[in-house]
Amino acid sequence: MTPSEQDEDLVNELLPTFIEEANEQVAQFEQLLLELEGNPDDPSLLSALFRCAHTVKGSAGVFGLDTVVGFTHHVESVLDRMRDGELALTPALSSLLLKCNDAIRELVARAKEPDTDAAAAQRQTLLDQLHAATGPAAASEAAAPEACAEAPPDGPRTCGIQVQFGVNTFRHGMDPVAILRYLDRYGSSTEVTCDLSRVPELDRLDPEECHLSVQLQLHTDAPHDQIMQAFTFVAEESAVEVIEPARASRPTAQPIATAAEPAPAAAQADAPAPKRVPEASPAPAASGQPRASREGAVNDDGGHIRVLANRLDEVINLLGELVVAGAGASMLAQRSRQRQLIEANQQISRLIESIRNSTLKLRMVPIGDTFTRFRRVVRDTATELGKDVALEIVGGETELDKAVVERIADPLMHLVRNGLDHGLETPEQREANGKPGQGKLTLSACHEAGMIVIRIIDDGRGIQRQKVLQRAWDRGLVPPGTVPSDSDILQLIFEPGFSTAEQVTNLSGRGVGMDVVRSNIEALRGSVTIDSVEGQGSTIEIRLPLTLAIIDGFLVGAGASRFIFPLETVVEVFSNHKVVATCDANGRGVVDLRGNMLPLLDLRKVYALKGPVPERRSVVVVSIGLRRYGVLVDTLLGQHQTVIKPLGKLLRSLKGISGSSILGTGEVAMIFDVETLGQLAEAGRKRTPLVSRHTETAPINEAGLTLTGDLS
Repeated sequence: MTPSEQDEDLVNELLPTFIEEANEQVAQFEQLLLELEGNPDDPSLLSALFRCAHTVKGSAGVFGLDTVVGFTHHVESVLDRMRDGELALTPALSSLLLKCNDAIRELVARAKEPDTDAAAAQRQTLLDQLHAATGPAAASEAAAPEACAEAPPDGPRTCGIQVQFGVNTFRHGMDPVAILRYLDRYGSSTEVTCDLSRVPELDRLDPEECHLSVQLQLHTDAPHDQIMQAFTFVAEESAVEVIEPARASRPTAQPIATAAEPAPAAAQADAPAPKRVPEASPAPAASGQPRASREGAVNDDGGHIRVLANRLDEVINLLGELVVAGAGASMLAQRSRQRQLIEANQQISRLIESIRNSTLKLRMVPIGDTFTRFRRVVRDTATELGKDVALEIVGGETELDKAVVERIADPLMHLVRNGLDHGLETPEQREANGKPGQGKLTLSACHEAGMIVIRIIDDGRGIQRQKVLQRAWDRGLVPPGTVPSDSDILQLIFEPGFSTAEQVTNLSGRGVGMDVVRSNIEALRGSVTIDSVEGQGSTIEIRLPLTLAIIDGFLVGAGASRFIFPLETVVEVFSNHKVVATCDANGRGVVDLRGNMLPLLDLRKVYALKGPVPERRSVVVVSIGLRRYGVLVDTLLGQHQTVIKPLGKLLRSLKGISGSSILGTGEVAMIFDVETLGQLAEAGRKRTPLVSRHTETAPINEAGLTLTGDLS
């Protein structure tokens, strides 16, 4: 294989990494720009913003993506003028830079695909607007075509290059020889020497560490920045020095990435004075840590490593099977009555539980990254609607399963846009009502009773209950003249086809969305409720499980069936042989708990379970937020590691059930949806029974299936 073919293979191998890294930089660029709008005098934000654009441009140059380089160069030039104080960030310029960032994101996504005339024309329009907004200095650069955005070649010359690669170069998948060979694209290398003083003794040599330090002469006519691009992927922790021949008439450009270690003093003396780049404090990442912080932390215990999501899912699935197999082995050990075997299985069970907890943490991610993406949505939507809205994020560090985060993003998007359109007023309307002209939208998250609670809060006009009720009468959702409770009226918003909008817009008015939001949330075993005070604002509360894989459960029995409560929702358990008489034929009633009357459900009556009734039954007290209710069960079977399995289509109509799990005996246990079960406990006694008794011999639920101990 020729050197050029090896270089091409290296480029193709690293291209997916470039796309991923560039997407992170583009996402961070957007969030930094939105933060800069609120803090225009913060030089650290501006420097971090410039660094994002420069990193994308430099990385794209390594892969020969001239279109990305050219377009990003113009954005970088505008940011450079802002750093020098020549330009101020205005709302119009910020909006234009956001559009340019969107264009860069699109270019990165299409990478090696051929450019289209429509896309090129759209980018040229953005560049024309950018040059018009920033004045003559930027306009003078417009004459240069996109593909030739770099400074013109400096002419044939001989540059000295000194490279001291970082010790983690090999661990990052980089090949120093391939990087040095890449320089041959720009000219010919001579006088290549290695500094062996950094290489440790053989008995202390770690083969995974790189100790290569090289000096060479490069005969080239390529610009300084283009030479530096060859070292983009190792520049974060490697010392790279390109020593130009002394030319007083031409300053040498300095790359934004600074070397990890200073270059030799002699080399610094020969190098021209670089342009000073202000130091920037680390800025928060939008959709992941920036490359510098990740790679720089590899030596620490908290280093990061990328893992494909499908591989992690496979590990989670195998772990679920291990939990089930471990439960079966533990049960057999108990039956054997062999003390040593029981102790060995108990040790294995403890290890499985530790592995389970550690593995599930791998899928836990902070929801703040998802919340942060809505800054752009709030900004653009509020501008479109002529509103002034501030977004506040609370509890962004709250963690939950990555699968839940991915599937909740779209419902959250709809609720945020709906709050901006329906909830918040224009500045004129707010001031007329005695409110500040700027509205406030809050996204908050916290852990509560083993669930994650997400709230979307606005201080807008609130929901007009009479208007909602009138629309429900008109659409036949509620019998004319019937007035439900306030909470039931608010829940009508989630009915299919319901809308209070007077006209259809690109944001609302078609009656499609809120019903889909509820369906998607319920598909995650979650719930959504709404509370509103007219004239003061609304709060939409979403409750979701922390994970969709494995949970700690509390196993109970009723008749021949087995059921599981999420352990975090169980408050206490008590026994009382008199509680049976307090439940009606539908299984609903109340129970006295230390002077407090709790709603009560009898599982036997709710699900029509047959079998002998034990003399003494137990009540499991369950908590949902500040609400509590009791569930009457036959037997208490203790804590159980629960592998969550989805319900089949025939069982999805079963009220109060969110999933299933396989026990060590091979039986199937139903997992309770404690939110829905609580609604059943608090429902009026005139509510339609959950169970239809079609025969005298078999207890049948709404799905038409017998609820026995083994539903497989």
